[in-house]
Amino acid sequence: MPKDKTMLKLHHLPISFNSRRVWIALLEKGLDFESIPMKLDGDQLTPEFLALNPFHHIPVLVDENFSIFESLAILDYLEAKYPTPSLIPSDPQGLGTVKMINLVTINELLPATRPLIRQSMGFATIETAEKKQAEEKSAIVLNFLENLIGDRPYIVGDTLSLGDIVAGTMVGFLQNIDVSLTSYPKLSTWIEHLSQRESWQQTEPQPEQIAEFRETIKQFMAQRSSK
Repeated sequence: MPKDKTMLKLHHLPISFNSRRVWIALLEKGLDFESIPMKLDGDQLTPEFLALNPFHHIPVLVDENFSIFESLAILDYLEAKYPTPSLIPSDPQGLGTVKMINLVTINELLPATRPLIRQSMGFATIETAEKKQAEEKSAIVLNFLENLIGDRPYIVGDTLSLGDIVAGTMVGFLQNIDVSLTSYPKLSTWIEHLSQRESWQQTEPQPEQIAEFRETIKQFMAQRSSK
């Protein structure tokens, strides 16, 4: 596969599923890029980074003099500028399904699991009622995905798409916040299938990275509360 001569730069947090979906897309497309990992210990607030993204969110992709943030926007940009290999279906139903899955992941699954993420990462302690509500809302999305995927290896047919990358990185992350997939055998098989891909293995967060991130954020939040 021919490599693009332009060196892309990806500013990202390796354990973040938002960052990871862009990272995987870059690898799947075989593009040369410079990985610039961040720790969120204040480096996202530096003048240099704020010049790329005034909202100090990650990931940010820089392509020559063009910078773009918001992971779904980055994925669309990569697909438009580097269309081979394609990560979106060509048929209307397939394309609509992929777009729908991406938005369901961002607008439904992420908000549903956010309290569980905060508690698991040590950012906050949630009440029993809030935890139950988060689990119930998460179950609605997981059941939807379980029924949608069925016995297919990928969300749309036999080919990896952005839907697999966006939803797969988020669903796969759930094991890090003690959300079990045992009640979703088809989802479990799908995640296992994705985990065999080289791009998945190369970007898989390691336990020590997660532990380091927890400690970094705790220290950062302690510093902010003491001011």
